[in-house]
Amino acid sequence: MALGCTLVLALMTLAPSRTGAVPVPSPLGALPGARGCHMAQFKSLSPQELQAFKRAKDAFEESLLQKDWNCSSRLFPRTRDLRQLQVWERPVALQAEVALTLNVLEATANSSLDHILDQPLHTLHHIHSKLQACVPARPTAGPRPRGRLHHWLHRLQEAPKKESQDCLEASVMFNLFRLLTRDLKCVASGDQCV
Repeated sequence: MALGCTLVLALMTLAPSRTGAVPVPSPLGALPGARGCHMAQFKSLSPQELQAFKRAKDAFEESLLQKDWNCSSRLFPRTRDLRQLQVWERPVALQAEVALTLNVLEATANSSLDHILDQPLHTLHHIHSKLQACVPARPTAGPRPRGRLHHWLHRLQEAPKKESQDCLEASVMFNLFRLLTRDLKCVASGDQCV
């Protein structure tokens, strides 16, 4: 009897409906059209991971006291909110944000913060690799991101050209917990993030 039920369930998941759609709900965190996109695991990070990021941020803030820096612009304005984007755009924006964060922190890792950044960099690389499965490859021709998403991506892309390394580090570090607790959680929640 159990084998028969299993066979029926297996056929239901494989047989297309009249519309051609498979009548199987997407796993939580999966985005439409993204194969292998499993972000639900990032709805919240472990206390140990968050503590590693806190240690890195605290050490960075301590190092800021020794620097003479002045940043005029905010790379991550407070008004920026992933919920303003369509669900499919959110992982695209977050991937760009994580990529910039990785680039900046990897450059910073060659300094006195090297040992403190090991675990945060490892976690960010893991998040970035999972995000790559959620973001469709950009075709060389065809439609480009528009509106708010285009503005955000352009801003992140131009930041390394316009900002000093010290300002990039400050922006990334001060945005780190918003990235980890709000933006990542929003992408992991999919269309439930409103």
